[in-house]
Amino acid sequence: MTAPTSVPEETQIREGIREALAGPLGDALASVTDDAELNQALGERYDSLTAMECITAVENRFNIEVDFVADDVRHWFSTIDRMTQFVRERLEDGAVLQGGGR
Repeated sequence: MTAPTSVPEETQIREGIREALAGPLGDALASVTDDAELNQALGERYDSLTAMECITAVENRFNIEVDFVADDVRHWFSTIDRMTQFVRERLEDGAVLQGGGR
């Protein structure tokens, strides 16, 4: 089964995440690699409040909803790579559901 055509490519998702995170993280994000743990790369700058702002920014950018009970946000929002995978899966699920499942 191929991904629905309405789902952006992984590179587009990654770029969108970086754009969304630029608000709460500012210039500090530029030096962070995609696989770096944000809390280690940014230190005190990536505290729980900033993490919440980042989650909200990603939700708004991609029009998705994060379930803080069902989704392991500490895992999924710890690196840009993981955020990209999370968003891609959410967008794919949404496209399948909108398309009637097939």
